[in-house]
Amino acid sequence: MVKRTRQKDMILRVLRSNSFHPTAVWIYNEARKATPHISLATVYRNLRLFKEMGEIPELELSGGISRFDVRTDNHERFWREKCDRIFDIDEKIDKHLSDRAAEEK
Repeated sequence: MVKRTRQKDMILRVLRSNSFHPTAVWIYNEARKATPHISLATVYRNLRLFKEMGEIPELELSGGISRFDVRTDNHERFWREKCDRIFDIDEKIDKHLSDRAAEEK
């Protein structure tokens, strides 16, 4: 059993308040608006904990930057490198086409 704290609740609230798959640093900056004394280490530690508990998925993109999602259901995502945003896609994507697109990068 993991103890719920104000900081944990704040991190989840910030994460759930958007749909663009933020980084830990973005979550930290937003959480600091309401909880100024929260540390970046606390954000990273709790995101790792939420991931291990299955509450959130972590998306590891090229370049070593992780993004976090609130949706735990099986769904497709589209990463637009030009604007560095990730979009959820609720339609089924042809696996062969998706693999070919990844190879074209």
